Amino acid sequence: MGGFNRFLSSHTLDPFKNRWKFSYLRKLLSTKPKDHHAVVSTFDLFSIGIGPSSSHTVGPMRAAKIFITDLKNRSAFDKVNRLRIDLYGSLALTGKGHGTPNAILMGMEGETPERIDTSTIKSRISKINETGILILGGTKAIKFDVKNHLIFHYHESLPQHPNGMRFIAFNKHGDPLTTGEFFSIGGGFVVEENTIQKHGDNLFYKAYDKTSVDLQRAKQDEAVTVAALPFRNAEELLNVCKRECMTISQVVYQNELQWRTPQKIKSKIMDIWNTMNKSIQNGCMSTEEYLPGSLKVRRRAPGLYQKLINDAQLSESINNSLIPIEMNYKKIIPQWPRRKPMLPVLDYLSLYAIAVNEENAAGGRVVTAPTNGAAGVIPAVLKYFLEFISENPALDIMEFLFTSAAIGMLYKRGASISAAEMGCQGEVGVACSMSAAGFAAVMGATPEQVENAAEIGMEHNLGLTCDPVDGLVQIPCIERNALGAIKAITAAQLALNGDGYHRVTLDQVIETMRQTGLDMQSKYKETSQGGLAVNVPLC
Repeated sequence: MGGFNRFLSSHTLDPFKNRWKFSYLRKLLSTKPKDHHAVVSTFDLFSIGIGPSSSHTVGPMRAAKIFITDLKNRSAFDKVNRLRIDLYGSLALTGKGHGTPNAILMGMEGETPERIDTSTIKSRISKINETGILILGGTKAIKFDVKNHLIFHYHESLPQHPNGMRFIAFNKHGDPLTTGEFFSIGGGFVVEENTIQKHGDNLFYKAYDKTSVDLQRAKQDEAVTVAALPFRNAEELLNVCKRECMTISQVVYQNELQWRTPQKIKSKIMDIWNTMNKSIQNGCMSTEEYLPGSLKVRRRAPGLYQKLINDAQLSESINNSLIPIEMNYKKIIPQWPRRKPMLPVLDYLSLYAIAVNEENAAGGRVVTAPTNGAAGVIPAVLKYFLEFISENPALDIMEFLFTSAAIGMLYKRGASISAAEMGCQGEVGVACSMSAAGFAAVMGATPEQVENAAEIGMEHNLGLTCDPVDGLVQIPCIERNALGAIKAITAAQLALNGDGYHRVTLDQVIETMRQTGLDMQSKYKETSQGGLAVNVPLC
């Protein structure tokens, strides 16, 4: 049983009603930190959205919705007669393949990634193109010519971030009413021009109405999160665990109690897992032969799923028929191909990850974990543990996801989870590291072993490029998630077989990742201008 499970089960009260008092808490809350901590909510890091990309689909849709809400708060909404949308950098270069234009238009019509009916997007976009009418905020019809009012700046990038977009609203006289510049910084997080440089500034940018955010979280010159147990890096996180005699998941849970009730936390964490699990099921049961887009990539998850079922049935049949051992075995046991790899753990991990990422590539509903491009890694590893190892699924889900979230927070603060900044090491690499930590935790690892697992998971993803063929989140993204899940299990196993001591620390690896991302040429950072994107023929 993992540490979080042991901790909760050791209390006689309902584990989700327990609260802890810390002698130093008042001092922490009354002292302004010199440097913002890494803590964000687990439910900001893991959020429910749609495919194919958190930075190119979820973030832009969220930005458009924020822009519309801001227009209403400024009493400018009714005066809007025309819109102009400008996309820069990576959003321009791979935006079409990632669904960015469609996502923004749906956001302008008042939709959100969490609630939009994905089955209606295609028909609604077709209607906008045919009629030249956009239903602003879902209520106000304005003229919108997609070809002339949505501009791709392929050779220009805004200086603050590669994923930049600018929205301009005009009145009937052609005068600009308001302008908004937004930056999609990975994982569905969105910031504006005046807040992008501050750590932790984007916490409330997963809310759509900034005026609804409490003052303490909205102040950009102060810490926007009140954390009971703050930490800035892995070393501080381990020190907190040691000082409080807590596991990493317990630290995260205690911080969540600052913002939500125990019942709400449990409900939201199960919503996250149920959405992950549903995306696996949808991917396995899909009846579509091909993924959307010019590459005509075949869906593989349904076939892999059926093959595993058939193999399991065959294995059961063989075992049953082996009872009369005196019979001629050659008539009972089929002849397997020579050297056929019999590694079901790899098969299941691959199936789960591929299923999620095929759903993501098709624009289905997934969880940013921590991004859409890496959405299959964490669900695959957690699903495998729940199906084959877990004895207490509810508590294991919490321990796994809270532990993973803590590691994700460290990457978000210390480097980035945006492929446009870091390459795919910032997506699949981070998801692998998070999954390795989560798996180690539910297997009973110490905090030091968990940190070791996370370090191994990233160390061997350093330098991983993001080079999607034709700008689609398909090749090499889907298979890369399967390999990320397999690496995560391996990393966790290596850490579990050690005592927590290791020469390279997680903080050193995160800093190395950041430096590597800065040094990486832009053509390898989600622009489709290098790597496989230019070496794989499109016809």
